[in-house]
Amino acid sequence: QVHLVESGGGLVQTGGSLRLSCAASGSIFGINAMGWYRQAPGKQRDLVATISRDSSPNYADSVKGRFTISRDDAKKTVYLQMNSLKFEDTAVYYCNVNALSGRYWGQGTQVTVSS
Repeated sequence: QVHLVESGGGLVQTGGSLRLSCAASGSIFGINAMGWYRQAPGKQRDLVATISRDSSPNYADSVKGRFTISRDDAKKTVYLQMNSLKFEDTAVYYCNVNALSGRYWGQGTQVTVSS
């Protein structure tokens, strides 16, 4: 069984920062791309950022220049540093890990940005 445990969400004012973490554990092997998605109420789940096995990042246009994705393969963990947060960043954030053993999702962590 594989678990993705997310942390770091919360309430922050506009312009503030948060750092999300997602640690994988269990019978996961051969991790390739890792990423973050988000889903606001009444909307579909959208890609925020991904990072490849060789640590090449990819960002949604809406977060470029504000968010930074990184990974620590030894810890099987992916991070999302979110700066200059905006009200429209409010959503549930989900981590995603693609591995040889399968594709996995975290349980989600709420990020709320107050205007």
